[in-house]
Amino acid sequence: MAYSTFQGGVHPFKGKRMSKDKFILEYLPKGEVVYPLSQHIGAPAHPLVKRGDRVLVGQKIAEASGYVSAPVHASVSGTVKAIELRLTAAGQPSPCIVVENDEWYEEVEYPPVRPLEELTRDEILELIREAGVVGMGGAGFPTHVKLAVKNPNRIRYVIVNCSECEPYLTSDYRRMVENPDWLILGLKVMLKLFDKAVGILAVEDHKRDAITALQMASGNEQRMEIHVLQTKYPQGCERMLVYACTGREINSSMLPADVGCVVNNVDTVCAIYQAVYLGRPLTHRIVTVTGDAIADPCNFDVCMGTSYKELVQAAGGFRREPKKIISGGPMMGQSLASLGVPVVKTSSALLCLSRDEVASANPSPCIHCGYCVTACPERLIPSKLADYAERFQEEPFRKLYGMECMECGSCSYVCPAKRQLTQSIRAFRRELLAKGKK
Repeated sequence: MAYSTFQGGVHPFKGKRMSKDKFILEYLPKGEVVYPLSQHIGAPAHPLVKRGDRVLVGQKIAEASGYVSAPVHASVSGTVKAIELRLTAAGQPSPCIVVENDEWYEEVEYPPVRPLEELTRDEILELIREAGVVGMGGAGFPTHVKLAVKNPNRIRYVIVNCSECEPYLTSDYRRMVENPDWLILGLKVMLKLFDKAVGILAVEDHKRDAITALQMASGNEQRMEIHVLQTKYPQGCERMLVYACTGREINSSMLPADVGCVVNNVDTVCAIYQAVYLGRPLTHRIVTVTGDAIADPCNFDVCMGTSYKELVQAAGGFRREPKKIISGGPMMGQSLASLGVPVVKTSSALLCLSRDEVASANPSPCIHCGYCVTACPERLIPSKLADYAERFQEEPFRKLYGMECMECGSCSYVCPAKRQLTQSIRAFRRELLAKGKK
């Protein structure tokens, strides 16, 4: 049977067996908890607390400071220790609220919830906004903004990204297997916003038990479909997913809504369910702690603000000294210099590897094999783009559509010369984007 997919892509080592069969374990932090005020695209949140204040689980401790922004809620009870700069996974100091955890986990009293059928569109969007829900697949775009499209009747497809194509990651997979009903109810909320849309649960074909779980949970839902996709990286990238599910194409200057689509990942949809059905804010997420350097790879249900260092200890510590530590997956994750950074809304995994293959690679001149062109999902010429980027040649870079690069890493992965094509293109592309904003 032929499954839906896109042109190009690669098949890296999956590494998912280390944690795919590990049930989600609740982990409660022991030490201080750190909440960055910027865990999303847009304006940082504004603190509502000060040093010495006592906070409870679920309490809003920072308010959204604009439309494209999101509030932050406490995931533990305790006392505000400081509001200061702390290192984050992005690699730079960021304003954070630091709470001394009292380990009592006392919660606020949540407001009563109303049935979904009684809620208006604006009320649903406000519940999602107040809960601080953002895209939890990596981008961190505030979800209430994504769902507040100008013309809801133009949206024909609401797509749930269940592919989890990034190697090693199994957090979304475990959510689908263990809590498929959360996913279905979250999708029902989104379909309530878009009367003419069909809900699509897009799953890669090797996740057979997840497909079965979603089929059973969706039951006779008339407006939901499960699309089985070919297992390939980067199947879960927004542009690739929209094309594989609908045949519609988008580029870097477009949003999925421009072609009648809305896309959210698994944990985001589950957070929507909790916000609307339970009236609970976003205070937890699943984090996969894995890699050959980890003694006991696990999937943890983690309080926001928990230190990565604690999660490594909870996973049995290091089996061997890691040479590479990544927040996220190996293809698009961020390398960490320290474990002393907090889990945030976009933290999907902590990957600890005993080898640093990138650092040990010895790049050589391009041999013009064309592998990077074949692998590129956007049908670009990465070898040429990297040359132009390294020489700071803006005009030819733009002429060859360098701004369309998704920075997925497929070209670097297949390059036999071990050239860091994506890194060169990414650096120059972001420099041009910053120049354009100025």
